[in-house]
Amino acid sequence: MATIKFQQVTDKEQICQVAQLADEIWHEHYQNILSPEQIDYMVERYQSVQAITEQLEQGYHYLLALEDGQSCGFCGYHRETDRMFLSKIYIRKDFRRRGIASAFLKQVTEESQGLAAIYLTVNKHNAGSIAAYQHFGFETIDSVVTDIGHGYVMDDFIMQKSL
Repeated sequence: MATIKFQQVTDKEQICQVAQLADEIWHEHYQNILSPEQIDYMVERYQSVQAITEQLEQGYHYLLALEDGQSCGFCGYHRETDRMFLSKIYIRKDFRRRGIASAFLKQVTEESQGLAAIYLTVNKHNAGSIAAYQHFGFETIDSVVTDIGHGYVMDDFIMQKSL
């Protein structure tokens, strides 16, 4: 079995890899949850090269998962005053259930030392991801609907894991 390695995303090439992965994963994973138009809009707004570059400039961290040099997933997170915001964990379908999400969460937890919790938002209809986060000890603490423009909303649960 190949070894998964993580790289801190710092350069344009890595940012492009993350944006390409995001486009692929979002279109596969959300096809039964969101319209193709909303997926395109959200990928452009939140996971394009420009969006990722801006997030990195604002203090977000991205980790890229690689297996034998092939990009297979990524996560993004941002340290806040008393909690870590786990902005995203996305793994290509053919690489899921290999412990990558668990390894990402371990890394984020290590970087959350001194904070009270890790929290995230997840689409209310994303049952598989909700179950995975529950497995990792996250609990639903709130429900929000966020207007993201162009007539679209994010209809999410906020989940949190105390540290």
